[in-house]
Amino acid sequence: MPVSDAMQTGGEIVAHGTPERRAKILRMLRHRQPTLTVVLENVHDPHNVSAVVRSCDAVGVLDVHLVYTGGQQFPQLGERSSASARKWVRLISHRSIAECYTSLRQRGMRIVTTCLDQPARSVYEFDLTKPTAVVFGNEHSGVSREACTSADDNLIIPQMGMVQSLNISVACAVVLFEALRQRLQRGMYAQPQLSEAEIEALLDYFLSR
Repeated sequence: MPVSDAMQTGGEIVAHGTPERRAKILRMLRHRQPTLTVVLENVHDPHNVSAVVRSCDAVGVLDVHLVYTGGQQFPQLGERSSASARKWVRLISHRSIAECYTSLRQRGMRIVTTCLDQPARSVYEFDLTKPTAVVFGNEHSGVSREACTSADDNLIIPQMGMVQSLNISVACAVVLFEALRQRLQRGMYAQPQLSEAEIEALLDYFLSR
């Protein structure tokens, strides 16, 4: 989604806020990681979506892609469950995996799924400093066959217990904080990944929310 499209509010771009609020948002934007994103496919529980968005904000993810197929409705996210994180992460909706993947690949993203029934490498073997989109499926059937077969790679979170699956929001947090660890080591939070023009545009967008 182009930034210019996302920023429109009632036909105008609204810019306001105290100096302190502006400074806090600027600090956030200078740590945002546009080369890391999450895709949620048909995730039904809005609490899970909210928890994922909260982790994304904490790690510096700018965009979360929501794919809902077959006429399913996009979730309404509550303020409390997302701890207001939904204000600071852009939610981009798609009606098909093909549409979503095309958009991501146009931005140079490698697409990695979390398919339990497919050959996979440990998340700790992945270089998550590269442009990466990680796909998580719904609570019951996981990532769809189409999403799995169309992806570039597949990861698994090593587990030592009897139940070899985690709640989607927990699994997402594990992957994202491994990405955070790797990116901190590479100094990727030390310098902004967004251009100054992008930061200024996003500042106006977030001040309008």
